Amino acid sequence: MLLIRNKTVLILSLSALTGLSTSCKHDPKEIPEVGIEKAEPTPLIIEVPQGIPPLPVPEENPLTIEGVALGRKLFYDERLSKDQTQSCASCHIDEHGYADSNRFSIGVEGLSGSRNAMAITNLAYAPGFFWDGRAKTLEIQALEPVPNPLEMNLSWPVALERLNADEKYREEFKLVFGVDWIDSIDVAKAIAQFERTMISGNSKYDKFKRGQAEFTPLELEGLDLFRTESADCFHCHAEPLFMGFEYLSNGVQGEITDLGLGGITGRPQDMGLFKPPTLRNIEYTAPYMHDGRFNTLEEVVEFYNSGVHVDEVNVSPLMKKSNRFNGDLDLTPRQKEALVAFLKTLSDEDFIKNPDFQDPDK
Repeated sequence: MLLIRNKTVLILSLSALTGLSTSCKHDPKEIPEVGIEKAEPTPLIIEVPQGIPPLPVPEENPLTIEGVALGRKLFYDERLSKDQTQSCASCHIDEHGYADSNRFSIGVEGLSGSRNAMAITNLAYAPGFFWDGRAKTLEIQALEPVPNPLEMNLSWPVALERLNADEKYREEFKLVFGVDWIDSIDVAKAIAQFERTMISGNSKYDKFKRGQAEFTPLELEGLDLFRTESADCFHCHAEPLFMGFEYLSNGVQGEITDLGLGGITGRPQDMGLFKPPTLRNIEYTAPYMHDGRFNTLEEVVEFYNSGVHVDEVNVSPLMKKSNRFNGDLDLTPRQKEALVAFLKTLSDEDFIKNPDFQDPDK
């Protein structure tokens, strides 16, 4: 499906968004101009913390101060849900590392999905979004939750009626995007701008790397386990972002009930493959795995130590290589404790308490 506006073509692969094409069609003669003087938004350059890669920003959606502020406002706006009780932030909560503490988020109709809400952390660096990779850009990702019946369950045409009825919103969109009428494409662009600024890079680990903090002996032992084939975490969660860029199966299902990437591509070799999430702020983002089956980091470590289904269809060869002792890592209690201690050094309190990411109305 194609959405065409201002000579820009955006390809959407999300079948759930079939109502979008009508949300962007209006007779220009019927659209009153917003009564503000012509102005240009202010370019925004993000200085990332030392040790974090330069921030990638698409040319078609450059960061601006006003655009990020608009995206932040939309991120917290409950008018984007059917009954006006939920926003994006309802399932991405600051104190939980911008993830959801519930195993499955509950939508406005009281229905829940079957996957745990992923954390919004360093998403600017990700090559795909959602556990199954069905969105290739942050802009496409931002379009889906609003009409999703298990989430905000509001058609885009109705959402846009609400936004366009707000003169302040129309003034802000006029400034940021030069438009007199708000459409779904620009809503997604604004939210994506805000989400790209949500960079976490000031944890104890980062300070240790910069020579600003010391690790305890236990944390050092955990770091060594993480970086070597003793625990072999680094292949799927590479430093410094601690996220994965290839979809894989870690053998958590055994018998595949969630198709993951395979549900999108239909290819047998993709069945049960998922995006490895970032480990940054993992102390805050429980529960864990795509289906939230583990409540603690200790449970996660024990799974990799002794619970991987190495015979699962499409299980990553890395799992078979790591689990070399009849499917077990054979970690000692001390080693498991050390791994958890190291993982907690990835907690970035400055990130979860950053006022620039929180509700602008509070």
